[in-house]
Amino acid sequence: MTEVMLVWDNPLLFEKLFTEHGIKCQRIVSDSIGTPFTPPCKCVVIPTGFANKAYTSILPGIERNAKSFEKFVKAGGNLVVFSPAVPEYDFKWLPMELEYKQEYQVTHICKEKEHEAQCLIEDTCSEIEFDGYFTKTDGEVIFRSDEGNPLMVVKELGEGRIIATTIHEFPSGKFLKWINETAKKSKL
Repeated sequence: MTEVMLVWDNPLLFEKLFTEHGIKCQRIVSDSIGTPFTPPCKCVVIPTGFANKAYTSILPGIERNAKSFEKFVKAGGNLVVFSPAVPEYDFKWLPMELEYKQEYQVTHICKEKEHEAQCLIEDTCSEIEFDGYFTKTDGEVIFRSDEGNPLMVVKELGEGRIIATTIHEFPSGKFLKWINETAKKSKL
């Protein structure tokens, strides 16, 4: 059984990270979202750069499938979305308010409040890289930059959740296991 679907159109290093932690991961192209050929999974991950045409061409398929993402999350799936890596972006396809501004920095992160998803970063006392921040959100802000800009938000929806972050580092093994263990198998 596939546990995690990684939405991308060519091989990337991110896939190896799941394998290293014993999590079954399958890469899918965005055009297969919402089709009968996509098997159920617990978690969908959209990597950094999904909106940047220099990296990938998955954006049109993602934007076309807003209802599939909403249905997946409401049924208990976890949707993890990283930065779009473009100057500004409005996540209109997500069932939440979320807007992004690109601005690469290295900073200490500040916990807004305690949340299990903060295990994304192994050492929250060290400096981290981020490639932007959220300018608007109706999600729960769980990490901010030194300047107070939201870097990670969580939105509970139905039985699942949407986790969005601009942190530009590989997630910890603990985070990968958490997103998998806290989700229900759902059809995308």
